[in-house]
Amino acid sequence: MPKSRTVYVCSACGAESPQWFGKCPSCAVYGTLEEQIVPSSSAGSNRGGWQSTTRPTGKASGPAQPRISVRFSQITQQDQERFASGYGELDRVLGGGIVPGSLVLIGGDPGIGKSTLLLQVANQLSQRLPRILYVSAEESGQQIKLRGSRLGVATQSTSAPEENTSNGKEKKERKSSKDNSKNNESNLYVLPETDLEEILRELESLKPQVGIIDSIQTLYFASLTSAPGSVAQVRECTSALMQVAKREKYYFILLSVT
Repeated sequence: MPKSRTVYVCSACGAESPQWFGKCPSCAVYGTLEEQIVPSSSAGSNRGGWQSTTRPTGKASGPAQPRISVRFSQITQQDQERFASGYGELDRVLGGGIVPGSLVLIGGDPGIGKSTLLLQVANQLSQRLPRILYVSAEESGQQIKLRGSRLGVATQSTSAPEENTSNGKEKKERKSSKDNSKNNESNLYVLPETDLEEILRELESLKPQVGIIDSIQTLYFASLTSAPGSVAQVRECTSALMQVAKREKYYFILLSVT
């Protein structure tokens, strides 16, 4: 059975230390080192990359050849395709709109309206894009539904069946309104979840064009022993979401409290 080792990670700067100090050796902040248990298999001598013990040694025969790199002249220039968020000021901050495969962090003090803004953005995008995923790591689905109702986010009608009326035009308009509401709602998906692995599985299954994470410091990766919101957890969760965004061309918006 592989042994584990103990490291101390600074919650302020993320620096690691093999032993505990009252003051972080890197950023000189007091009381920020937190103990973490790291399996030896993930941090030992079998690490890949440059430190791998299995990398080839000796000189290669034959002329020098690139393995995966390409010449600069071989890269084709393509214009970045952007799509509007529905709010001009947000598009201006993002440089003209949303770019697929990108990740944006929105930070601010609690209560200034970050979640409210992005729920409205998700509603606008759901009317033009097939699938929008709103991951609520802080609130339940019922709380999201209540806020959405106050903001006018499209929701499916749950009222009783309409009574028979002689006015056929009014009946037709009500039916059309219900159909439009159902179509808008079907494009906006809400996932109340804090487990990163569950979120990644949902992303693989749903394949949304835009994913909103509310908020990044409440997610956790079960393989890490540190608490949600720590530097190690935020770094690992953000890195995993960034890899998915680059690979699948998703667009992610992460919320953070400063």
